[in-house]
Parts: sequence; C-alpha cells; structure tokens
Amino acid sequence: MSVNKVILLGNVGRDPEVRYLDSGIAVATMSLATSERGYTLANGTQVPERTEWHNLVLWRGLAETAEKYVHKGDKLYVEGKIRTRSYDDQAGNKRYVTEIFVENMEMLTPKGANVGAGIPSQIMGSQQAPILPQGEQPVPEANNNPADDLPF
Repeated sequence: MSVNKVILLGNVGRDPEVRYLDSGIAVATMSLATSERGYTLANGTQVPERTEWHNLVLWRGLAETAEKYVHKGDKLYVEGKIRTRSYDDQAGNKRYVTEIFVENMEMLTPKGANVGAGIPSQIMGSQQAPILPQGEQPVPEANNNPADDLPF
C-alpha cells in the first residue's frame, strides 16, 4: 500500500487565488518554495542551493484562512497528499500537474512581519502538526563516513 503523504516547510510564492464553487465551498491555490541548502563535498565540489516549487490546493476552511491571512513571502508548514492529474492542452498535448492537497497548515511568519500582521499563528485542519522553531529547517549533519552516503 502506498500513501503519498508529504510535509513541507517553505515560503509562499504568490498570494493565494481563491474561488468559490456554486455550492459555496472555497478552493485556494498557491505556490510554495522549499529549498535545500548548498554544501561542499569532501573533494571540494560545490553543490548549489536547490529550490523546488510546489502547487498547493486548499479546500473549505483552510482555503478561507489562506484567503484572509496568507500572503506572498509568508513561511508555512503544511501536511498533505500528493496528487497528479493530467489534461490535454489547446494543442492536444497531454500535460501533467502534481499538486499537494493540504490537510493541515501552520502559519510560521511572526506577527507583524508581513502584510498579514496580527494573524493567529495556529494550526488549522483536522490534525495537530508539530511546532517547529521559527526560521529553522532540519538539516542533516555532515558525516565523513562513506557508508552513510548509501541510499538505503
């Protein structure tokens, strides 16, 4: 059995785009950038920082919260499921889109640090997410043991 759960900690790339279905249900989409720090290999080779962009989809209350309080540049912690869908573009080519359907979200930008000043820094969604230190991402410590570089 494969469960496509993901946890991301990153910065919002653009303000959320929110639309409401005919039934009144809110749906928000936005991008989230996560970065892996650059590092230097033992032989002196520089590996640059790498930024990955993720497409987030939020529904109902999470979408409404994002509409009110989340802005470009804000730091977010999100938990969700990876979903891939396909569609045919105008030229008839099949295109694939991978999205994160957010189940839980925590706003990590300090109050007053952005446009959303005074926002509650609380956990939204069905489950409580762990609280991570402000501005810190877990980074593996460098280890000179080659056996630790094995992918298993």
